[in-house]
Amino acid sequence: MGDELKREQLRRWVRRKSTSFSSAVAALLAIASMCSMQLGTALSLPHIMEYGTASMSWLRLCFAASLLLAIVRPPVHTYSRQQWMSVIALGGTAAYSTLCLSEAVRRMPLGFAIAINFLGPLGISTFCVRRPAMLVWPVLAMTGLLLLARRNGIWVTTPATLIFPIGSAIGWAAYILLMKRIGSMFDGLQGITLSLSVASLILTPFGLEQSGGHVPERQLLSAAYLAVLMPLLPYVLELSALRRMSASAFGTLMSAEPAVAAAIGFVVLGQPLSALQVVGSFCVVVACICAVAGDSRAKVRRESGAERPEPTVRAPVCDLSGEEGRS
Repeated sequence: MGDELKREQLRRWVRRKSTSFSSAVAALLAIASMCSMQLGTALSLPHIMEYGTASMSWLRLCFAASLLLAIVRPPVHTYSRQQWMSVIALGGTAAYSTLCLSEAVRRMPLGFAIAINFLGPLGISTFCVRRPAMLVWPVLAMTGLLLLARRNGIWVTTPATLIFPIGSAIGWAAYILLMKRIGSMFDGLQGITLSLSVASLILTPFGLEQSGGHVPERQLLSAAYLAVLMPLLPYVLELSALRRMSASAFGTLMSAEPAVAAAIGFVVLGQPLSALQVVGSFCVVVACICAVAGDSRAKVRRESGAERPEPTVRAPVCDLSGEEGRS
């Protein structure tokens, strides 16, 4: 009897250690995903300045889509008209948000651009929960953005250029909503593979026009490794992390991405940060974390039946978990 009890205790100890190790690995994978995405964004800036936004975005999406098509091999002849319409909508959104974000990074500090970009999923989370108290977090995020927007008493960008990160935020919000639909219509990576293919096709005329119909070999090599850094490697890392941790925990961890972007902008691009800008990054991260936490609690209440849905509004509770693919 004593030996059996000891064996059971040992099994429980091993399970606890295994769970802790798996959670630690998942956290490291999520952090690696954020670093890869923002490092790729930072490293793409010199190439964007040299070859142009449309040209580099087009080639990067072409490489990413080609590699995914070779791996996934989606059965394109079996899809319905509704599936193709959803893929085209998602691909168009991916092309739009990719161009907007690239233009934003070209014109302003990386941390500021990514912080504004996060207003998209933050807005979805706030709207879908439909609780007045959730409005605190967008206000906190806007406060953080105001702090990020000034350095040493000088604005880091002009009001006109804000159209690009705001456009990217809107595109990311639409991308999240479309990905939820795509996820229920396709198996595995088929949806994201086809959407990236459509995005690359949409950008083809703009990329060719900007490159003058001639793409240097050096630009091809640059676009190839940047496609690995974003979105291919982050997407694989995120999927691996989500297999080891809950979606809410993943979403909370990924909310640190604006701070990661600011740090990489400082280290890689030499973009300085004042003390107030550090506080601003902290405000944006806290706002995103709290929005994710509130969204997750509302989803649990909704699923348990503790929160009765309003009869006049049919907006589902959104899961701001980062499960969506990014481009």
